[in-house]
Formats: sequence, structure tokens, C-alpha cells
Amino acid sequence: MTIDSLIDTVLDREGGYVNHPADRGGETRFGITAAVARANGYDGPMCSFPVERARALYRRLYWEAPRFDAIAAHAPGLAAELFDSGVNMGPAVAAAFLQRALNALNRGATDYPDMPVDGRIGAVTLAALAAFLKRRGAGGEAVLLKAIEALQGERYVALAERRPANEAFLYGWLANRTG
Repeated sequence: MTIDSLIDTVLDREGGYVNHPADRGGETRFGITAAVARANGYDGPMCSFPVERARALYRRLYWEAPRFDAIAAHAPGLAAELFDSGVNMGPAVAAAFLQRALNALNRGATDYPDMPVDGRIGAVTLAALAAFLKRRGAGGEAVLLKAIEALQGERYVALAERRPANEAFLYGWLANRTG
């Protein structure tokens, strides 16, 4: 697993230009919304947004900035899931899933202290992850992944319940983004 292979997977899944009427994100190309492209200096038509700019944005905004690369040093499969969740829901949401799961799995703060759920990966989150993996061993990453996928699935269902137009996406989200 490398960030380049993760980006390739996202590019394959997201496809080219899309402007689905039910998608609040509006126009996208390679999964990058017009808002993200514009905020990062692109001013051309989204149907012409270059794949190399998409790759660079995925690496910078969805891997390096949220520090999922630091997670990969401890748990590569977990980092891959956080990256994918971050692409779809935002990196802060994915990071908060990790923090919530770590807090819930620390056996009443006996394995490591609870942390604030702020959606930012820092020294406290990384220390909790290292302590969790040390305590739980090889199976720990798989359990943590299940917890994060459960949180992700619940969020998708809640999004569809709150906004019926999101039902157009729910099946695909659950089929392609969880488990």
C-alpha cells in the first residue's frame, strides 16, 4: 500500500467529470469538488480539471495535512481506510472516527488516556494508537478498522435519513466505502 496506489483507487472509483443533481458538492472531476479545486487555485472549467492536480490535492489535503501518513507508519490498513473516508466525508470526520474508536476501546482509560475528539491527528492521537496496537497486538488494527467502518456506515445512513436526496448515494456508499 502506497499513497500513489490509494490515489489510483480513488481516481478509478470517482471517475471523470460528474455533476449529479442530488449531490450538494456540485461539479466534480476525479472526485475533487469545484469548491476544493477553486480554493486551491484552479479557475478553469471542472470538466477540464487535470488529473495531476487531483493527485496533488489528494496527497496534500487528504493524506499529508490530516497526518494519515503518520498513521500509516503504525497501521497501514487503518491509514488507507482513513484516507478513503477522508476523501468521501472530509479528513476531520475520518480523524474523529479514529479518536472516538480509540476512546471507546481504551477500557475506561486504563490502557491510555481519553483524548479530545477534535478531528486532528497529533501527538496524543498517535500515542493512543501506538498504545492500543501495543496492547492489542496484530488483531488490534482489524478491530479498530471495524469500529471505524461501523461509525462510517452509521453516518451514511444518518445522512440519507436527514436528506432524502442522499438516498441516491447510500447504496454505493455502503457497497464501496465500508467493509
